[in-house]
Amino acid sequence: MNSDQIEGKAKDIGGKIQEGFGKAIGSKEQEAKGLANQVEGKTQEKVGDLKDVVGKD
Repeated sequence: MNSDQIEGKAKDIGGKIQEGFGKAIGSKEQEAKGLANQVEGKTQEKVGDLKDVVGKD
């Protein structure tokens, strides 16, 4: 795993936690921020996957 994959996974997990927290307290804003962090994290993971394929870190 490279740094983009690790950081992306962390953002994805953090986003899931934030989304769940937003649901628990009834905050659509926190839910939306959590979803945005998940998308950002998954995108960063994919960049890391691509770097692994081409052999760059």
